[in-house]
Amino acid sequence: MTVSVVIGMQWGDEGKGKVVDYLVKDVDVVLRYQGGSNAGHTVVLGGKKFVFHLLPSGMLYPDKLCVIGDGVVVDLPLLYEEYMSLEKELGEIGQLRISELAHLVMPYHKLLDELEENRRGEKKIGTTKRGIGPAYADKVSRIGIRIGDLLRKEKFESKLKFVLDRKNEIIVKIYEGSPLDYNKVKEECLRYVGFLKDRVCNTVSLVNSLINSGKKLLFEGAQGTLLDITYGTYPYVTSSHPLSGGACVGAGISPKDVDEVIGVLKAYTTRVGMGPFPTEMDEKTASLVREKGGEFGATTGRPRRCGWLDGVMIRYSAKLNGVDKIALTKLDVLSGLEKIKVCVAYEISGRRTDEFTPFLDDVKPIYMEIDGWEKDIRGIRKFSDLPSEARNYVKLIEEIVERKVFFIGLGPGREEVILV
Repeated sequence: MTVSVVIGMQWGDEGKGKVVDYLVKDVDVVLRYQGGSNAGHTVVLGGKKFVFHLLPSGMLYPDKLCVIGDGVVVDLPLLYEEYMSLEKELGEIGQLRISELAHLVMPYHKLLDELEENRRGEKKIGTTKRGIGPAYADKVSRIGIRIGDLLRKEKFESKLKFVLDRKNEIIVKIYEGSPLDYNKVKEECLRYVGFLKDRVCNTVSLVNSLINSGKKLLFEGAQGTLLDITYGTYPYVTSSHPLSGGACVGAGISPKDVDEVIGVLKAYTTRVGMGPFPTEMDEKTASLVREKGGEFGATTGRPRRCGWLDGVMIRYSAKLNGVDKIALTKLDVLSGLEKIKVCVAYEISGRRTDEFTPFLDDVKPIYMEIDGWEKDIRGIRKFSDLPSEARNYVKLIEEIVERKVFFIGLGPGREEVILV
């Protein structure tokens, strides 16, 4: 395999960072293809937790080339801080390359994100207020500023003046906020040119040359399938494409170059923020799962909403992404539950359906209930040693999705894995 794409099959937070960290030993390159600093990939190394917001997860390893692709929106102050902090902590880290086509998250994006979310009141989306949506909106509106623009000083200054004049009008006249100072914004961005100049390149050319030379590449996205701007539970979605198809656009490769798609699936379902959630647990059960599974946002710290596994959703996700095999995470969190529910179909207006719909407000889940297991399974390393009830749960997932589970995560540590 030359190119493998790792995607989340739910609403994000499936444990993609752990899976990428496990697989990275067998690849040469790790590439992040979409999203921004609203993402949080958590990797535990030697008992220490590392949370990546913009850097690819492979940065923990000095012998890996790590690429921030064209589809990522880059918050420069945060990227710089994340890189320097990691380098200070570990000394030697991966080589970083950044696409000249990646768009910048500017100070006005963050301000507008916060102002708009506050204005929505009860109808807020639940964004991280990190400027991701406004940055992608400017990209589509053709007024975004790219990293390549920043490295061309005169062009950058001209574009910034044009855009900031218009953004300040919106800030003042629509939101009654205070305008941003052009010189301050300009200098804040230009101070990172020294950091960028030796790391920015034409990553389309770079990545394709690596593929042609037979290097092994691992692509990781942010968020999950159900947060896709088109195919997710709109409008409670992110502003990019976490799908496997988004990897081609966000990295600048042909779909023919993708050899396999690995779907990461949590043994239950979580989501952060607003939006319908048909399989949401009662608060007593959700609280137990949340505490045991550490279900608090890696980026925001917000408690995640917890629910039973939604089989209709994950079957939809497998089809959309062309998933070849599944990495199942956090199976250990369900230990101790007497009964486990799995949504196998939906009821909509009194009619049963096996088809997923992003319009979840009117959906009632139809559950299958199976026996749970009492035993703490976290220390187990062989599938055959799992309690029969846990093995049955994994097999049920395989039947629902019609894909094989090859990896079972039983804790945050790199070694806490069963390979099936």
